[in-house]
Amino acid sequence: MAGILENMTTDTPARLLQLLSLLQTPREWPGSELAERLQVSGRTVRRDVDRLRDLGYPVQATMGAEGGYRLVAGKALPPLVLDDEEAVAIAVGLRAGAGHAVEGIEEASVRALTKLEQVLPSRLRHRVKTLQSATSALVWGGGGDGASIATETLTVLASAVSGHERLRFSYEAAGGARTRRLTEPYRLISAGRRWYLVAYDLDRDDWRTFRVDRVGDPFATGARFAPREVPTGDAAEFMRATVWRAAPSYEIDVTFEAPVAEVARRLPEPLGRPEADGPERCRLRATVKDSLEWVAVRLALVDVDFTVHGPDELATHLRRMGSRLTKSAQGAGG
Repeated sequence: MAGILENMTTDTPARLLQLLSLLQTPREWPGSELAERLQVSGRTVRRDVDRLRDLGYPVQATMGAEGGYRLVAGKALPPLVLDDEEAVAIAVGLRAGAGHAVEGIEEASVRALTKLEQVLPSRLRHRVKTLQSATSALVWGGGGDGASIATETLTVLASAVSGHERLRFSYEAAGGARTRRLTEPYRLISAGRRWYLVAYDLDRDDWRTFRVDRVGDPFATGARFAPREVPTGDAAEFMRATVWRAAPSYEIDVTFEAPVAEVARRLPEPLGRPEADGPERCRLRATVKDSLEWVAVRLALVDVDFTVHGPDELATHLRRMGSRLTKSAQGAGG
């Protein structure tokens, strides 16, 4: 029987890649299960594991009747085996890292992206380029909660943008009402922890900005269109303007018990800049369109005493946050 199994899988490089792909799953594999998956004998599995070790893969074996194997962390990073979805996700992430102003990763992202794109199959390279060409990045200091989005949703939207195809989808408004939309998608915008779609809404005969995490069941109709010109001339600026206009605004008024230079150095730019109110005190008055939870956290991270004069909602968030933090620390040994 072992000889029959050996003859069924004679392509050693392909078998090693398949074995490596299995071992990269975070679990321990019994030798018998690996042999069954690979359609080889237990002896061949042990021999292939030794080959992987020779190539630098830290495969750990455990004693016992089954002889389990798992891949552990090593001293150096060996080559990885990625499936199609993983390769596309990494390539898109590297492109984003190379294009954003995140200190220290731009050059490394470009190097890694170059290596990956050299070995990507043409079908995957096309998917990556389609998603990237349909996407704009918006550097925004906004807070708020991020929402997970299925890769398939982004791929469908990006393909419709790139191919100039009309797009249908359901959309959930902020109040929970769900409607069907027929649009001419113009651009995907990545803004911090959220994605937005700028599109011309055919039913409403006007431009709209849609939060992608509220988009459901998108599909391209196959009907082509000639792209219209977005009102501001730039999709990211249009998205910023429409989202800013729709967001609630708050008048922040806070006094800090610290010099203005110290506070200004620790405040994020979207909150504005404080003004001196004496040598050891400063005051921040600003209009913000953001999550008050985020504002409360950022004020606390300044790490100096401060007093909130308004709005009342901000003071409420801070009291709740303080209560949670105090309660969390009560069990830490007095």
